[in-house]
Amino acid sequence: MSHGKILVIDDTPANITLLTNTLEPLGYEIFAAPEGEQGLKVARRVQPDVILLDVMMPGRDGFAICRILKEDAATREIPVLFITAKQETSAIVQGFRAGAVDYILKPFQNEEVISRVETHLRLNRLVRELKQKNDELETQIARTNAAEKARAAADERLSSMTARETQRWGLGGFVGESRTLRKILREIDRLHQFGNTSVLITGESGTGKELVARAIHHGSPRATAPFIPVNCVAIPAELAESMLFGHQRGAFTGATADRKGYFELADGGTLFLDEIGDMPLPLQAKLLRVLEDGRVTPIGAAEPRSVNVRVLAATNAELAQKIAKGEFRQDLYFRLARYTVETPPLRERPEDITLLASHFLQFFANDMGIPTPSLTNEAASVLEAYHFPGNVRELKNVIERALIESGGDPIRPAHLRLLQMPASTSRTSGAPRTSALPSGLPLNLDEAEQALIQRALQQTNGNVAEAARLLGVNRSRIYRRIPAQVGGESD
Repeated sequence: MSHGKILVIDDTPANITLLTNTLEPLGYEIFAAPEGEQGLKVARRVQPDVILLDVMMPGRDGFAICRILKEDAATREIPVLFITAKQETSAIVQGFRAGAVDYILKPFQNEEVISRVETHLRLNRLVRELKQKNDELETQIARTNAAEKARAAADERLSSMTARETQRWGLGGFVGESRTLRKILREIDRLHQFGNTSVLITGESGTGKELVARAIHHGSPRATAPFIPVNCVAIPAELAESMLFGHQRGAFTGATADRKGYFELADGGTLFLDEIGDMPLPLQAKLLRVLEDGRVTPIGAAEPRSVNVRVLAATNAELAQKIAKGEFRQDLYFRLARYTVETPPLRERPEDITLLASHFLQFFANDMGIPTPSLTNEAASVLEAYHFPGNVRELKNVIERALIESGGDPIRPAHLRLLQMPASTSRTSGAPRTSALPSGLPLNLDEAEQALIQRALQQTNGNVAEAARLLGVNRSRIYRRIPAQVGGESD
């Protein structure tokens, strides 16, 4: 194994032989050139670690050759040691001015040659290592500066929305820069101009369908009128008609007073019907009639009442499949879907995850009255690699818990509690692993979902809201799966 490459430029063959016999047995690879021009070519080609350069040579002398070596970027960093019989101070100074780092007087001693060569090899090696470390440090500084600029830009974008509007209308759910999010924002802006058009909002649970509905209402001419959100799954079937359309006193047992329904409460504003796909068929027919003629008839009333309501509906179900099965009216679908907005799952907009996480950190820190901690690069990488089955809602819950667990310190992977971590990070994050799933979990997806819901309800003593948060799903999903087991629960 070579300990280094040494180039000897000398017009005296005996000197080349002597230096080769001295250095080669020590493991050095020796290259030789009998004059300066050839030496320049060899130096550029082999890139030696040290050059031993004779001063007195035919043609260009050693001083001239050294200056050319130092002017060439390819050979500038190679240390040059002069070999000279001149002992005058002026000759030595001239050598240093030309760019040499040392000199060896003729006739030279083997021990002196070895000592000076090894010294300058070590020095040159240390210089290269120092340069490499400096380059790495400069790269790290540049990355840090870029990260700080990006964070400052994110903070500036976040501050452009007032805290009041963010909290009231959930505009934090729209933090991000992805193409899909920008498309949704353009659609919302377009719908602001059409204050009567009904809209169907589709997407998975936790993707922010209600936030889209609120944003549509808030920017429309109806903004000063009520926004009434209704979860169609949570309405008991026997009370659904009364809650939507109202009733008069004495219309049925327990009707001790007149009551306005959601349509009348939303008069002049917006009625948001969440999980519309789970509305019973008989109620769908009545809803269609209200949408068509703009009038509601409370239970027990003789005459209908006119209402001016914009209906926004949302679903995480495939309505086309429900229509094919006869579970949803096609005419109601066409009436609701005058315009459709699709909210994408968070896994389809990974570029927004870190910005959203930083926003939620700021939101919860302000709410808790503590300084906003930073999100470490490692934690950001874990979040960006995770698939978020619960979407933005899950991310928000994860960040709130991480802030509590960190105690206000920078958020690290160990503070993130995710249902399923990527393989590359699961060992260090402290997150639950696949082995934490119930043993004997059915391979049938439908049965597996029911088993997981059963287990979540057992762990939460039947608290549906808490079970839904644990699973990262909407409560309606639990209501649909096992309605007989969910009674009153606290949120």
